[in-house]
Amino acid sequence: MMKRTGRAILTVAFAFGAAFALPISRAALPAHILIPGERIFPESLTSTTGGAVIIGSIGHEAIYRARPGASRASIWIRPGAHGIQSIFGVLADERSRTLWACSNSLGPPRGPAPARPALYAFDLETGALKGRYAFPTPGALCNDISIGADGTAYATDTYNMEVVRLEKGAHRLEVWAGHGAFGPKGGLLDGIVVMNGRVVVGTLATSKLFSIPIEPDGSAGPVSPITLDHPLARPDGIRRFGEDTLLVAQGGAGGLLSRVTLHGNRAVVVTVKQGFPEGPTAVTVVGTTAYLLQGQLATLFAKSYGPHTRTRPFYAIAVHVGRP
Repeated sequence: MMKRTGRAILTVAFAFGAAFALPISRAALPAHILIPGERIFPESLTSTTGGAVIIGSIGHEAIYRARPGASRASIWIRPGAHGIQSIFGVLADERSRTLWACSNSLGPPRGPAPARPALYAFDLETGALKGRYAFPTPGALCNDISIGADGTAYATDTYNMEVVRLEKGAHRLEVWAGHGAFGPKGGLLDGIVVMNGRVVVGTLATSKLFSIPIEPDGSAGPVSPITLDHPLARPDGIRRFGEDTLLVAQGGAGGLLSRVTLHGNRAVVVTVKQGFPEGPTAVTVVGTTAYLLQGQLATLFAKSYGPHTRTRPFYAIAVHVGRP
């Protein structure tokens, strides 16, 4: 009888604890993650299933990491390491244990750093360099990255309005899609996601989404615009959220986060939260929480910006998004 009673008490206690596991987990996540410094200008962030958040810096030319549950990020891959320059897109690929990062030269390089834009691959645990791949078209800007089911890496060339790819095991990037299909130069091809046998990309300046099927041989199918039921406002960072849905960070309309659900080449746009005037540049999800990165890039690219310009603190802010 005592054994049975004790087991019953343990069962009830376990059920009680399990019932509160999700709220406690959510409460443990910080309301924001600070990236310390005055000229950081973070452009992208990514996360691991364990809850680590990794952030790329344009201004400091470094990669930061916040450990699971931490409210403050610190430098992980130091400025200029392996020739990195201004870091735009970052993406954690846990299947290959790789951190992918876009590096671009926006000013005088640190030491002998290569000026050509490149896609970098680092070990996701140690930060050790695994590879560096120069962009194929002159005048490129490596912006964001996504990984296909077969391990192929796709990245956007913002200035040339092209999608490039690095097949698994390949040693150089190649142009995969573009040739005017996303509009003329100046449209600023930006965010990218691979989902359900296709690549979805967005343009920052023209506020459009496009779909490109991945053909059985891996080549790009015909590019199609995605019809939105509500317009987007300068869509920047894009992340997959479930089977057919995207989370999109937008720098226009005062700054907002939207959920975009795809139905073929049509989409339903729902605002999750708005009112982020410091310019959301990227989004990542940890459990049921999205972290929206406040890049302040309008300050960086303003004509009046100079060495004495002051910036506000840089951070990623938490937004509850629930489960996909």
